[in-house]
Amino acid sequence: MNIRVKATNLSLNPSVSGYLEKRLAKIRKLVSRDPSVVCDVELSRTTDHHQKGDVFRAEIHIVGRGLDAYAAVMNEDLHLAVCGVRDEIVKEIRTGKKKHRSFIRRSGARVKAMMKGLWPWGERGWRRGRTRDDAL
Repeated sequence: MNIRVKATNLSLNPSVSGYLEKRLAKIRKLVSRDPSVVCDVELSRTTDHHQKGDVFRAEIHIVGRGLDAYAAVMNEDLHLAVCGVRDEIVKEIRTGKKKHRSFIRRSGARVKAMMKGLWPWGERGWRRGRTRDDAL
């Protein structure tokens, strides 16, 4: 996984980058099998429209083969924003993997049932409106 970090309106010192690398280890573990995955991380300070204190924004956008996940979190503390966005992106990646796995299993079960003759062509849920006679 290739990680690109962008800092807007704040300096990216070694302590922040080390903290970020430690938090991204969980994401790296989830998508480590594919080296073509690109992870864009943006850390920024958005204080122009706030009356008190600094507000930090952390964004992560992961793009790869069959994967497109995005999350953004705003918080008063940079470390809490990084933790929050990490949790959001991990949740989105896991949800996408579960959906993909269940889709593959459902479609495989339908094909198997169709081949056994338990699910005929003209029935509800598979090629509506067509019957076996239309296809032959």
